Amino acid sequence: MEIRHLQLGSCPDSWGVWFANDPLQTPWSRFLDEMVASGYSWLELGPYGYLPTDPARLSDELAARGLSVAGGTVAGAGGPHKDFDAVVAAARDVASLTAAVGGQNVVFVPVPGYRDDVTNAYLEPAELDPDAWRALVRNSNTLGKILLEEYGVHMRFHPHADYQVETQAQTERFLDDTDPRYVSLCLDTGHLAYRKADVPGIIRKYPDRIGYVHIKQMDPVIAERAVKEDLAFGKAVAQGASVEPPAGEPNVPAVLDALSELDAELFVVVEQDMYPVEFDVPLPIAQRTRTYLNSVGLHSRAADKPRPDTGETI
Repeated sequence: MEIRHLQLGSCPDSWGVWFANDPLQTPWSRFLDEMVASGYSWLELGPYGYLPTDPARLSDELAARGLSVAGGTVAGAGGPHKDFDAVVAAARDVASLTAAVGGQNVVFVPVPGYRDDVTNAYLEPAELDPDAWRALVRNSNTLGKILLEEYGVHMRFHPHADYQVETQAQTERFLDDTDPRYVSLCLDTGHLAYRKADVPGIIRKYPDRIGYVHIKQMDPVIAERAVKEDLAFGKAVAQGASVEPPAGEPNVPAVLDALSELDAELFVVVEQDMYPVEFDVPLPIAQRTRTYLNSVGLHSRAADKPRPDTGETI
């Protein structure tokens, strides 16, 4: 059975892309071609600067492949509780490009967080003190208001391993404290499961705050090893923490059952962390993942296009 109000997409992360420029990453043109070969119609843009940032060129590249934009991604700017001017500047760039190519969502990924993925070092405390938490809430509300009122896009905040909003309790506190007019969740099923959250429970407790979804799974054995060995998230990913469904947690059908109860059109974007990865690895994984997700009701349907003569959609 197809869940009609959920629209399946994918993103550069599923091709091993974490940065704007890195020779270890799949070239952007190959990524776009393989998105099409995998059967996807919708994409998230990934790190700003990975894909072309000129709106006309990006639109042409996407149109030539029949791809449409689910959302943009702000990553690498750090958390909203610090360096807020830099966060706003980075988000403005992404919001402007996203809106120009037809997207309505901006996913805010709060990285780097409190750990260094390379050195494993702690960069700051794993819990925010009261002043820093107030700054997180205040700045998230302000950023969401800027993005909506000035660019017409919605801010979707992404809980992330090794950031101070990563557990179920922290995520619920963040939703309780932020303004629902301007801030909603990019529900990342994998990051929340990595910290042992009840993902369907969060969906059902906050049905009006789920604005966007990253669908992925984590290997619970590697997640547990990361805790025991005190590994940064990047170290766990390098050991294979992020797995293709249905090999990990959370249970995808259980998540979809909860999402199917929502009265909202949502993008559900595959985001399997694979950095770094050989260039030939992502395509067959993407194809198998899409086939599996189709089997449990998620599909990637082409965007409605206006008829040139009437303006009606087809």
